[in-house]
Amino acid sequence: MQNAALLAMAGLFALQSATGAVGQELKRQAIHLPKHEARTAYTVQTVSVRAGCFPARLRAVLSHIAAKTGRRPVITSGHRLHPRRHGSLHGKCLAADIRMPGLSERTIIAAARSAPGIGGIGTYCNGIVHVDVGPRRRWVDC
Repeated sequence: MQNAALLAMAGLFALQSATGAVGQELKRQAIHLPKHEARTAYTVQTVSVRAGCFPARLRAVLSHIAAKTGRRPVITSGHRLHPRRHGSLHGKCLAADIRMPGLSERTIIAAARSAPGIGGIGTYCNGIVHVDVGPRRRWVDC
């Protein structure tokens, strides 16, 4: 009987140690989550959209828009190797075209205007909004 009790206690000790190791592993993973926080502030429309080169200030603008609206912007166009217009900040990876299904352009623009570091804000006829971290300017291309 005494051996059974010792065996049971040894089993409980082993289980507690294993559970503690799993808990430590979860704590380690949780520590690394904030590093990826800026990436979760937006999503890309397709895997071909290039957004990995966005500088911290553009990611901050996108994070601000997400925080203000409660939704993550969908990047429809990021870095372009061959920009459509000469001087486009897409060629320097300083601009993003976004859409946010379910939100009006007015709501998206209001959130973008209040973003620290925002540069250009443009709108297109198809509901896409352009944001960048270049010089401050506004336009409608419709």
